[in-house]
Amino acid sequence: MEMKTSAIYFKSFQALPCFLMIFSCTMVFLFVFFKYLVRPRIWCSCEVCTSYMSCSWSQKFTNLCDWYAHLLQNSPTQTIHIHVLNKTITANPENVEYILKTKFENYPKGKPFSTILGDFLGRGIFNVDGDLWRFQRKLASLELGRFSIRSYAFEVVHHEIEHRLVPLLSSVANKEDCIVLDLQDVFRRFSFDCICRFSFGLDPKCLELSLPLSEFAICFDLASKLSAERAMTASPLTWKMKRLLNIGSERELGRAIKMINLLAKEVIRQKKKIGFSNHRDLLSRFMGFINDETYLRDIIISFLLAGRDTVASTLTSFFWLMAKHPEAEALILAEADRVIGPNKQLSTVEELRQLNYLHAAVFESMRLYPPVQFDSKFCLEDDILADGTIVKKGRRVTYHPYAMGRMENIWGSDCLEFKPERWLKDGVFFQENPFKYPVFQAGLRVCLGKEMALVEVKSVAVSLLRRFHIELVEPDHVIPRFSPGLTATFHGGLPIFVRTRKL
Repeated sequence: MEMKTSAIYFKSFQALPCFLMIFSCTMVFLFVFFKYLVRPRIWCSCEVCTSYMSCSWSQKFTNLCDWYAHLLQNSPTQTIHIHVLNKTITANPENVEYILKTKFENYPKGKPFSTILGDFLGRGIFNVDGDLWRFQRKLASLELGRFSIRSYAFEVVHHEIEHRLVPLLSSVANKEDCIVLDLQDVFRRFSFDCICRFSFGLDPKCLELSLPLSEFAICFDLASKLSAERAMTASPLTWKMKRLLNIGSERELGRAIKMINLLAKEVIRQKKKIGFSNHRDLLSRFMGFINDETYLRDIIISFLLAGRDTVASTLTSFFWLMAKHPEAEALILAEADRVIGPNKQLSTVEELRQLNYLHAAVFESMRLYPPVQFDSKFCLEDDILADGTIVKKGRRVTYHPYAMGRMENIWGSDCLEFKPERWLKDGVFFQENPFKYPVFQAGLRVCLGKEMALVEVKSVAVSLLRRFHIELVEPDHVIPRFSPGLTATFHGGLPIFVRTRKL
């Protein structure tokens, strides 16, 4: 009897840790539920919040960003509130300047944002504020500003175009069985190869003719996708509980990040082993200043994210628009013949600088379809925006480049039209106010890789347009449908047919 009783006590003791974990999780859930969910604002019954919570907006709009644009267009101040999200959204250029420049210190990325992306980006430049951000920006600005690294970036892009991108498209062009190619997938592979070579000195070879799937690329895609989904949840408690219990999407994210870390660590180890002082990639340059391997990993992963997905998104939208606007395509081709020469291929960055209409077409494409459709900051202290909007401490403040590109008071009555000419004066490209066009951000956080990204996009654009005629498989689609993510991605890709252009 005594032994039986002891066994019962022992089993109860074994079950205790499990019970305590369940009890603790339940208490955390109840605390957060009553503190954050059961409060008057979460049940706001205004028309906007009701539409957001019920997803009734989707009955009239293809994308959430189109609904936001509609609301902002009809707001007297071009600013709206989504009470249930504790979020203020603006498309007012004066507010954008106030947030990104005038009161920059009061609108950091903020802890909620850095927590969401912390497992993936760590302490990288796009996920930190304060001294960490200033140090990385100063270092990146110094390195990216060098002629040698810009020259290296052009070499990498030119090689990928001539030896991989063009051969791939040539292999499927003019086939009798009309092979369908997902151009978005091609551009994602191309930009991933480019940014890996530029940042790591690593060639994943995603754009080989067989279109292999790199383990690094797969894990990177998954980590990016699942990190973005964290931001889409109604309450951070959802993903935090899943991470605590190591279940579902959080378990997948953990595995993907573990693999990324292992690969990054191996690259760093190999560079230290063979020496890096004479290497031209970004990692080798940073290793001359930083010894912490985890910190190096975080910095490079941030550059990979920015340099890969934004370029692929920009190219996808650009070629979608070119297929719908043959008149613009014809003007780009005529300009290329005039500047580069008929039947000659692009060979220098200087030639790119002279392609004003191409430059204007790229900027016009990003005006309508920015690769990053919105960007959020968090208000540190109670404030009043330039348009008089009151912002409370802790509120998320979002500026919306996608909506801003559709504002009649900013771009005129033809704001929904694709018109590269709006960027030209006497045939020469001119830059608009960056707070009116914050596609590359603006103020102190303006994109350091802007010029190199434009070189990559324009190099691909002129090289492919002169060699191939690209047709949409679904030409009747008026508005692209976007998938949720950190950057704009066409849902279902961009299926096309490729034809060799007759010279």
